[in-house]
Amino acid sequence: MGLALLFAGQGAQKTGMGKSLYEASLVARALYDEANQVLGWDLVKLSFEGPDADLTQTKICQPALFVHGLALLATLREQGKLPEVKFALGLSLGEVTAYGAAGVFDFATGLRIVAERGRLMQLACEQTVGGMAAIIGEERAKVAELCRDFNIEAANFNAPGQIIISGEKDKVSAAVTAARERGIKKVIPLNVAGAYHSRLMEPARAAFAAYLETVPFAAPKFTVFTNTTGETLSDPAAIKAALVKQVVSSVLWEDCMRSAATAGASAFWELGPGGVLAGLARRTEKTWTVKSFSEFTDIMTA
Repeated sequence: MGLALLFAGQGAQKTGMGKSLYEASLVARALYDEANQVLGWDLVKLSFEGPDADLTQTKICQPALFVHGLALLATLREQGKLPEVKFALGLSLGEVTAYGAAGVFDFATGLRIVAERGRLMQLACEQTVGGMAAIIGEERAKVAELCRDFNIEAANFNAPGQIIISGEKDKVSAAVTAARERGIKKVIPLNVAGAYHSRLMEPARAAFAAYLETVPFAAPKFTVFTNTTGETLSDPAAIKAALVKQVVSSVLWEDCMRSAATAGASAFWELGPGGVLAGLARRTEKTWTVKSFSEFTDIMTA
């Protein structure tokens, strides 16, 4: 089996995620306890008890999702339920988790990277007035034309007919109105803190680049696909540059999934809450074999 692991991005978080892993798995408990020590704040309590308003904060949910994803991976290994992994890919923040799974950096280093990424992105959100919207059922070319006309950007290409636009809030609002006038039937403004994967994240990108300069990266132990191009990277310097660029560039998630399938991925296992990535996979290609793992019972019934 050509197994590909999928790791969740911001927005997938749910209060209570990982609690059953912590209670039933020694390796998961060890990772969560180490996370509390590395971060200097109680990720365990916020992940398991919330409140939602706190867990939703960028600086909190990104580390929480990173730890949850790798705790699921460790528990699958602990229970003897993990076949050989050939590929990994992650949506936005999940790309960092994928590189952590592939051994590009150790758990503590990856957690510090994610915590700094989340902190910097939250600062960028607070310093700008950004917005995002989902456009459903349209081709890329039509969305690209809308973005050009309103000086905004396509942030995510999630699946066929599911594209997210991002930019200054007033420009996104104007684009939403215009989209409906142009016959685009389904446009959904999103309740987000800022304009992710757009030029409004440039302060975060620049600071993140400076932060990563001194962080050692290794070559991945298995194939990982980058959101920036949908292709694979193996050189540590190129991986670092891609993670920096990803902060302000489009997430080519559909391209990543198709590239993995072309490279030989025959099964996709989502390690994260909510089943979001499994849904996108099925929307992209119904014949793909997809499973979702979020809690301990998912692992034990696999």
